[in-house]
Amino acid sequence: MTSTVMDTVAEPTPTQEPRRRSSVVPSALRHGGTLVWRGLVKTTRSPEALIDVTLQPVIFLLLFVYVFGGAIAGDPHTYLQFALPGVLVQSVLFASIGTGVSLCEDRQTGIFDRFRSLPVSRAAPLLGAIGADLIRYLTSGVIMLVVGAALGFRFATGPLPVVAGLAVVIAFAFALCWGFTVLGLLVRDPRSVQGISVMITLPLTFGSTVFVPAATMPWWLRSWAEINPVSQAADALRGLYLGGPVAAPVTSVLVWTALIMGVFAPIAVALYRKRA
Repeated sequence: MTSTVMDTVAEPTPTQEPRRRSSVVPSALRHGGTLVWRGLVKTTRSPEALIDVTLQPVIFLLLFVYVFGGAIAGDPHTYLQFALPGVLVQSVLFASIGTGVSLCEDRQTGIFDRFRSLPVSRAAPLLGAIGADLIRYLTSGVIMLVVGAALGFRFATGPLPVVAGLAVVIAFAFALCWGFTVLGLLVRDPRSVQGISVMITLPLTFGSTVFVPAATMPWWLRSWAEINPVSQAADALRGLYLGGPVAAPVTSVLVWTALIMGVFAPIAVALYRKRA
């Protein structure tokens, strides 16, 4: 009888085995994945939150191609070939603003205090917010490529460069979102976060090669546009989608991505720990 009792105790119960397997995955990743799902559910229940990654980039593309295309390139179709890669970069850049705004809103509503009362990793809310926004960037990029192809954009390269270009843009947006995360953790009002973010992104996008070549600009603006990371991202996409120089612009935008993350990610984590 004693041996029977000991055998029963020694055998793991069905509820113990999954718990042992789940411990292999770090708690920050498991909890962060759950909060990524929370962010996606929150977005689906507020479809208007997707306007900045779905409808707004399409409106930008249509307006610039069909209003300015004839004046800049002679006809809209020719300008579409130049403008689409740049507008794709602009769309994910604007979408990255949402990370800082969302974090600021969570701070205002007290959701951070609720997370602190739960047995979850301290880093999970930050990872969840950024992870959900990565899916928004991917959604925006895919929509832009589909709409561009429907309007007549023609890829001069194969499927692999197209996917590589989208990956480069998402990596660049991921780095930028850390900067907006810092802003969202420093500024108290979500509207102020959005206003300041727009004020930052407008010179980055319009003072670049997103809409026109740098050669058409005055020398002082051309000097800035040539080193602007947004210009590097747009030129990298043009090389990957239309053919032309690829190695130099891709290397440049990846270096900018690493530098931006190296500066802002540690600051964002330190501020988050202090605020949360």
